[in-house]
Amino acid sequence: MATPKDTAKKEAATKAPRARKAKEAGEAPHLRIRVRAYEHKILDASLRQIMDTAARYDAEVNGPVPLPTEIKKYTVNRSSFIDKNSREQFEMRVHKRLIDIVNPNPKVIEALTNLSLPSGVNIDVKMM
Repeated sequence: MATPKDTAKKEAATKAPRARKAKEAGEAPHLRIRVRAYEHKILDASLRQIMDTAARYDAEVNGPVPLPTEIKKYTVNRSSFIDKNSREQFEMRVHKRLIDIVNPNPKVIEALTNLSLPSGVNIDVKMM
């Protein structure tokens, strides 16, 4: 039969943070890069540029993984008075991709920070 101390130890072990679990499991640290843009062609070109930079420094790249496209729709009246039932619809599409760079060295990180990408491309970089 398990004592209260044993159950407390098991609960503490299951609540360990993800970073500590990753170190215990032997996972390598990685960079998670989320790229967002309104135009998919510019997005794909910038992803190709990021992947070429990582490949130049022999970094292992996972991705790009396409994430769901965020669609924002707006409905507007065409006229304010007479044609009240006539409306126009507009939408904005935000395309998203995800790239993981496994076990990056400092040269890769420096090259990615000095990378110049086209305007309209938003990048979020996290170290995991």
